[in-house]
Amino acid sequence: MRTIDYTPLYRTIVGFDRLANMIDSAAKQETGNGYPPYNIEQLSEHEYVIELAVAGFGDNDLDVQVQENVLTVAGKRESDDGEPRQFIHRGIAERSFERRFHLADHIQVRDARLENGLLVIRLEREIPEAKKPRQIAINGKSGAKLISGSKTKAA
Repeated sequence: MRTIDYTPLYRTIVGFDRLANMIDSAAKQETGNGYPPYNIEQLSEHEYVIELAVAGFGDNDLDVQVQENVLTVAGKRESDDGEPRQFIHRGIAERSFERRFHLADHIQVRDARLENGLLVIRLEREIPEAKKPRQIAINGKSGAKLISGSKTKAA
């Protein structure tokens, strides 16, 4: 595994510290284990779905939180009060986990549901009116002209 030095990036950009920190923390996260496995799917320009394979976990064993553009999914199994189980083969991990996803600005978590051993989290980008393109009037000697903003949707 090679490490990347972001020092030159910090010296040449202003105001993008959060982006550089996100890249740095994502690189560090990838060195960890891959449990639980997950998919990230883009359904449309502004809709996404994250699916985590959480076999053996129930609704009460999972915790989904969003704080400061970080989606955190944690799973912790309650210990069984019954007799200890004796496995011949154990292929389902059922171990505790915590997985973090850094969300872009204006991404909202719409819902989370557990179906067929998958935790499905639906996300949607919602751009506020203040961030959408708008038209600006230019005042000059010859009168006011209207300049249009971009006709494409903002990402």
